[in-house]
Amino acid sequence: MVREGEGIAAGVLESLGVNLEKVRTQTIQVLSQSGTPHERDAKHSKTPTIDQMGIDLTAAARAGTLDPVVGRHQEIERVIQILSRRNKNNPALIGEPGVGKTAIVEGLAQRLISGEVPETLSGKRLLTLDVGSLVAGTKYRGEFEERLKKIIEEIRNSRDCIIFIDEVHTLVGAGAAEGAVDAANILKPALARGELQCIGATTLDEYRKYIERDAALQRRFQEVIVREPTVEETIEILKGIRERYEQHHRLIITDEALKAATDMASRYITDRFMPDKAIDLIDEAASRVRMQNSLAPLNLKEAMKGLESVLREKEAAIQQQEYELAAELRDREVKLRDRIAKLESGWHKERGNEKPTVGEEEIAQIVSMWTGIPVMRIAQEESQRLLQMEDALHARVIAQNEAIEKIARAVRRARAGLKDPKRPIGSFIFMGPTGVGKTELAKTLAEFMFGSEESLIKIDMSEFMERHAPHVSSVPSRICWL
Repeated sequence: MVREGEGIAAGVLESLGVNLEKVRTQTIQVLSQSGTPHERDAKHSKTPTIDQMGIDLTAAARAGTLDPVVGRHQEIERVIQILSRRNKNNPALIGEPGVGKTAIVEGLAQRLISGEVPETLSGKRLLTLDVGSLVAGTKYRGEFEERLKKIIEEIRNSRDCIIFIDEVHTLVGAGAAEGAVDAANILKPALARGELQCIGATTLDEYRKYIERDAALQRRFQEVIVREPTVEETIEILKGIRERYEQHHRLIITDEALKAATDMASRYITDRFMPDKAIDLIDEAASRVRMQNSLAPLNLKEAMKGLESVLREKEAAIQQQEYELAAELRDREVKLRDRIAKLESGWHKERGNEKPTVGEEEIAQIVSMWTGIPVMRIAQEESQRLLQMEDALHARVIAQNEAIEKIARAVRRARAGLKDPKRPIGSFIFMGPTGVGKTELAKTLAEFMFGSEESLIKIDMSEFMERHAPHVSSVPSRICWL
């Protein structure tokens, strides 16, 4: 428009002193300032590449968005101690999924902000680095190596960055294609000299599979074993983060719910680890309670559906010029709106200002949904069930009083804590002729303890008698001569 110089708008711009060169200059300036705030900040940062590909945990801790870290003082102190070394100052957090490896790093970020660290770490930034984002977009050979070298150079020049790499085993082989050097080999010199401070996190199996096989990479990391917290420690962790979940779900989580979540997670959810599984129980139970509390009553839903139907009929009547029918429908609409307003008012008064509560029963319902064990069996007091254990076993197994009594005593003794924790609850040999109920008693015990006969692992030793048994070796080929 400015170039052509035709029209009223062009004349107005010309009178204001706007020419083609000024438009071009202003456009370039606006484009240079465009982008997300994160990208604009990265351009003025000493570490723009890291800022674009990572998340600043110290900034998150300063903003108060990280969950409080309860316990884990020993592990955090060990990480700080390793980071303060001159060389090979790279801790590797090794533990099962869900035990709290990332929480330890978040606890370190909170200590960096609060100043509870030695002078060697004072003022440092802790950033997470995703290996996947490093590799993403590197289409041509050399792009990945150049990007990683740039990150190392930025860290070396800034001297105030600590990098956290979750799933650190993914460094092995990352970016290696057609003989190119992978990320682990590029990082090795900087890790050994102490120029790059890196915290890694991985599971024990993946550490053995990927990192222990590379002795040069393993010696550059110092192992920090993160063990699963006990039931008591898990309860304290839940108490520490309870307020965050109460604020998010707008309800109250009782102490009984925390204890029930820990106990039930420990007993019924055996394929996951504390405190992750207990936290997930609390989170989902709170979500379920909030959802149920926010659902409108049935009569209110029916009234709203009726209103929608009347509105559709009224619109159709107007289009067909049936004005008398439209007037009747309008009167019905007014009545329905009044009824909906009264129902909503009564519903809100009934709910009141009291917040819903998450208790032991809500936790039991979630455990039942996850495991398939009936709610009544989960919610029943364990001490009461154990006292009635003989009666429960006798309901399916007739007689065999001595065997049932010994099994019940062993289980009660174990639940009371009067046994060696390193030894099993009991080792029993059921002896007797065929058909007296040996296998049936084992199935009944499995159902009583874990809610299903499927919890019993049955091994038939008669299948191991021959050398060509299916569990020992394949069946040998046999040649038949006629």
